[in-house]
Amino acid sequence: MKSRLFRAAVSVAALALIASCDGQGSAGTPADPTESGATTAAPNVTEHESAPESPIAFGLQVPPGATQVGPLIRYRSARLISVYQPELLAAQAQKDAEARDKAAAEADENATEGTPPTPTPTPTPTPEARPSDDTFKLLDDPPKPDSTVSLMRIDGDPTDVVRRMLAQIAARLPASTIVTNDLSAYCKSTLRRITRCEMSAHGITEDDRNLRITMDVDPGNIKTRTSGPSNLTRPVMVVTVEYVGEPRKGQLASEAGSLDGVEDTDSTDEKSGLIWPKMDEDAPSTEPLLDGWIAPTTATILLSGYHPDFAVTTFTRAVSADQTAEQFVESKRPKGKTITKDIVEDLNEVSTTYTTPTKGGGTAQATYVLSARGNYTILLDHPAAN
Repeated sequence: MKSRLFRAAVSVAALALIASCDGQGSAGTPADPTESGATTAAPNVTEHESAPESPIAFGLQVPPGATQVGPLIRYRSARLISVYQPELLAAQAQKDAEARDKAAAEADENATEGTPPTPTPTPTPTPEARPSDDTFKLLDDPPKPDSTVSLMRIDGDPTDVVRRMLAQIAARLPASTIVTNDLSAYCKSTLRRITRCEMSAHGITEDDRNLRITMDVDPGNIKTRTSGPSNLTRPVMVVTVEYVGEPRKGQLASEAGSLDGVEDTDSTDEKSGLIWPKMDEDAPSTEPLLDGWIAPTTATILLSGYHPDFAVTTFTRAVSADQTAEQFVESKRPKGKTITKDIVEDLNEVSTTYTTPTKGGGTAQATYVLSARGNYTILLDHPAAN
């Protein structure tokens, strides 16, 4: 019942967004501002930001000095999908059998009464303006996403922000050996200037959750002193939290409150002495990202990165956001490989995630998120695991 109420609420929100953004009630016949003479004001980026202490996953939060841009990316891993796939197939087979039985009963009744069957009209295909239902909606309890990605801009002192994030991860994984006072443990540098930071930790939480947490920080292109489009010349940080234990066990309620025992990194000095390079400007929105992808003119880039490659975009029209996500993954799909599509109804959002393996052994992923705040497409290139 709860799922049906949620889908109804999201449908109303989606229709409201489409009606207000397209100018008409149908996504198949959008209004073109250039034809009507209307102009569209540039979006207020602050409308798409989440403040420090916003929840990420398993008690982790956006650290002070950072701003999450766009929604969290929450999706089901391939492992989780494969475990629940047999149940979904069985539920679909049951639904199909019931439909066949109903059709056969109606045919027998019509034959007995001498009534010719009513022909089924062929629907006219129109572009979808909102996501379909949850991929696992036929199950009484659809599996919840087990992977979360937060994309952040670092507005405060980068050293302080990175150390605060490391301290949270260390508290979440108490048996890990995460270093919080020496950035050289995770950051590469040239002439003491940080070029990128990478950290990956795998461990068991105090409530017996098997997690892998990664953190990547990109200060920008140190050679050209240029940051990615829309980064405000600031470093960007990507934090990914994945449940990697037995998939069904991961569906148990997880602790979402504040963490205990988080180190106060502000009270100690950082030992490496590494420097964060200053960027002179942001790259233009027309710059190729993600190994050749160029944002369409209908998109507004909210945040981007080079290590790892990603782009957070927003669209006026829902259908444009979805098409961009699908087309990006299709452009990365090697011949003979397939694209996986999974739809998740989660909290107050609907997320459609497309994934495909890439030639280098990595994964291309695009998630289209429909929410009350807007239509988002988040593109990610995951490199092959070392």
